[in-house]
Amino acid sequence: MSEITVTVVYALPGAATEIEVRLVEGATVAEAIERSGIAARLPGADIAGAPVGIFGKRVRRDTMLGDGDRIELYRRLIADPKARRRRRSASPRTS
Repeated sequence: MSEITVTVVYALPGAATEIEVRLVEGATVAEAIERSGIAARLPGADIAGAPVGIFGKRVRRDTMLGDGDRIELYRRLIADPKARRRRRSASPRTS
């Protein structure tokens, strides 16, 4: 059976953890995350509950991978971006 190489990424403000993983063809996102060992490297991160994507597009953890895929683990938002924009636009501008 042939192998594929993928990258598992988790970004924090100011730093990103990227782990390259070799898997058998037909592996899933969940298998890549498990094989990467990223949960052990980032004990404070919610890896099990984090939404995931491939190259910026949300996918399910049972999605099959292709060679060269970049699996991204997304952090929960601290603030709602729409609410922040509304607050910024409501505040008086200074020049």
